[in-house]
Amino acid sequence: MSAKLDNIIFIDIEATCWEKHPPPNQESEIIEIGVCLVDVALAKPITKESILVKPERSQVSEFCTKLTTLTQSQVDGGIAFDEACLKLRKNYDSLERVWASWGEYDKNMFEKQCKARGVKYPFGMRHINVKNLFALVKNLPKEVGMANALQLLDIPLEGTHHRGADDAWNIGKISAQLLLQARMTI
Repeated sequence: MSAKLDNIIFIDIEATCWEKHPPPNQESEIIEIGVCLVDVALAKPITKESILVKPERSQVSEFCTKLTTLTQSQVDGGIAFDEACLKLRKNYDSLERVWASWGEYDKNMFEKQCKARGVKYPFGMRHINVKNLFALVKNLPKEVGMANALQLLDIPLEGTHHRGADDAWNIGKISAQLLLQARMTI
């Protein structure tokens, strides 16, 4: 099956987290899926969405709320993880499109949670690690965080850092800039 190359899906997840270790009988799980579509021809982010996911095996800690601004009551209003994966497939053609994230964390969390819950993985095999790509393109000695990458490109961070939709949007902006720069060198 050939990929749809009109848009790239940028994903940034937020997951339950704790300052040190999870409490007994709790595990880190996805509570927000941030989605940003970048139009490849325009090299520009065109839409973003926050999909809140109701946790099944953990509670949102005070530490997690401070980091992400997400509260337990907010995510309790979210949808089930399997519904969120179905939404990605139906609304974004996620099986057919190239998708990207900042690093491998988001990909690994999806793989782990899908396997643990018996949920169909919502993405195809075409994944771009933008954190790695950015360091290679910019000839950096090591990978940097998303906020640092924005600073290096002189692009302002939009929204709230550590919120899925806003971070996905910012990663989309970084990648759009890389697309434009690549086109100017060809």
